[in-house]
Parts: sequence; structure tokens; C-alpha cells
Amino acid sequence: MIANLLPPSNILLDTQVTSKKRVFEQAGLVFENNQGIARSKVFDSLFARERLGSTGLGQQVAVPHGRIKGLRDPIAALVRVQDPIPFDAPDGHPVKLLMFLLVPESANQHHLDILSELAQMLSDRDFREQLLQETDPSKMHNLISSWEPYQPAS
Repeated sequence: MIANLLPPSNILLDTQVTSKKRVFEQAGLVFENNQGIARSKVFDSLFARERLGSTGLGQQVAVPHGRIKGLRDPIAALVRVQDPIPFDAPDGHPVKLLMFLLVPESANQHHLDILSELAQMLSDRDFREQLLQETDPSKMHNLISSWEPYQPAS
């Protein structure tokens, strides 16, 4: 599901930012340049959600997300920062990998399903390590496309 929401053009690797604010601005630029969503709308939506509590998951990962009025379908961007940034994650560690998700204003269960899949995907240690190491955005997209949820042997 995630790969369908994440165009390869929305993958930025080793971005140089120093704060949550700057990485949110960077994500705003990605969505503005590639999907035509005003960066100010993206920034405001992400910060409105972040004020409710950190979207940091721990393990150097965060999933900032927000609702966008007028958006028809969910869209994602992946940003890996050069140097980890403070993010108020539950484990207290800074964040290096951020999966941004924008959803329509009315999205409810679908939005939760996407966030659930993202949390499962990013809690997979081996997969997360691959995302932290990969240097090619198209290979990064292929990794995400080929990811399968863990199925315990029955």
C-alpha cells in the first residue's frame, strides 16, 4: 500500500536540516514541487498534528502526517536527513528517517490503515537498517515496494 502513495520523486536522501521545523519545510517543498500542494498548507497541517504529540516512533524513525483540505488521495514522501534531528521520540533518540503522509481531510479508517502499515514496516529492524543505508532513491522505492508484513509460521 505504501509504495503506491510514494512516488520515487518524493524520496529525498541525506538532506541537510537541523530541526523538525526545517525538515517540515523540506517536506512542504517536495509536496509543492511534485504534487502542487502549497507548502504552507503542508507545513501548517504537519505542525498542527505534531502539537498533539510527537510523531516520532523511536528507533530513529518518525511518521509526521496531516490532513489536507481538497486532497483527493493520500500521498507520501520519505526524507532521510544527513544528521539526526531532535524529535521528542519516545525512546529519546533523534530521528534520521521520516515518512511524511498527507491524507484527505475526511480520511478516517484508510488513514489509520496506512499509519498502521507504516508503523509495522518501520518497526522491522532489518528493513529499517536497509532504508538507513540505501543511497539510491529508486532502490529505496524498490525496497518499499517489495516489503512484506511479517507472517508468523503457522
